[in-house]
Amino acid sequence: MKIIVADDSAVIRKIIEKSVESLGYETLHAGNGQMALELLEKSAEEVALVILDWNMPVVNGLEVLKSMREDSRFGNIPVLMVSTESEEAKIGQVSEAGANGYLSKPFKAEELSAVIQKTI
Repeated sequence: MKIIVADDSAVIRKIIEKSVESLGYETLHAGNGQMALELLEKSAEEVALVILDWNMPVVNGLEVLKSMREDSRFGNIPVLMVSTESEEAKIGQVSEAGANGYLSKPFKAEELSAVIQKTI
C-alpha cells in the first residue's frame, strides 16, 4: 500500500518518508495540492493514507481535503493533516472538512508514526 505525502518542502517530505517506510508503506511525493490530486487520480486504489500540508502553492491542503471528501472515489481514503497551523479554529476547520487526524509541525518521528498507525 502507498501513502501520498503532499508538502511543498522537499525536506519535510523526506522526513515523513522515513517514518512511512519504517512502517512498511511506499510513499508517493507531491509538492503541491494539485499534484496530490493527480496522484489520487492515478493510484487511488493503492492509497492507504494521504498526508497533507495545509499551506501549499497551487491548491492548499484544506482544498485537497474538501475535494477528496466530495469525490466518491477518494471519500473513504484517510487524511492526516500535518501543518504549522495550530490555532483551535484552524484545527476545527480541518476536522469539519473530514480529516481523520491532525499533527502540528514541528513533530518527532515517533509522534508521526503513532498518528499514522492510528489514522490508518
